[in-house]
Amino acid sequence: MRDLLLGLTRYDDLRRSTGVTNATLSDRLKSLEQSELIERRQYQARPDRHEYVPTEKGRDLALLMQAMVQVGDKWREAVREGAPLRFIDAETGHGLKLALLDAETAPVPSRAIAVEPGPGGDALMRWRVAQGAEERDRRTRSRPG
Repeated sequence: MRDLLLGLTRYDDLRRSTGVTNATLSDRLKSLEQSELIERRQYQARPDRHEYVPTEKGRDLALLMQAMVQVGDKWREAVREGAPLRFIDAETGHGLKLALLDAETAPVPSRAIAVEPGPGGDALMRWRVAQGAEERDRRTRSRPG
C-alpha cells in the first residue's frame, strides 16, 4: 500500500520498488483488491495491461502511513538519521505532521497533502516519489472533462 499511496500504479514499478517475486506481488494485489483497498484498471489492450489505483477506502490508509512515518522519524532523529520521506502541504511546501484535534477543528483536506523525499531518502525512495508523481500527473491529464 505504501507504493500505491505514493502514486505507483504499474505492476513493473511495484515489482521494482518492492523486489518481491511475481507470485508474491500478484497475491498481494489480489488481496488488496478483494479488500476493496485498490481497483484494477486496464490501461492497454493487446497485450492487456492493468494499473492498480487506491480506492477511497485505500486512500484513507494514508493516515496510517503518515503516522508510521512520523513515529519512525522521531526515532531516526534520535540516532541522527534523516527522514526518508516528508509529508508537505502541496501549496506551501511546509512540513505536515499528524496531531490530535478536538472535534471542532477543521482538518487539512487530503488533496492538499504531497510527499517528497526526505534528507535520509535513498535512491529507491527518490525514484518511488518521482515515479508516483509522474503517474498521478498522467492520470490527472487523462481524466475526461
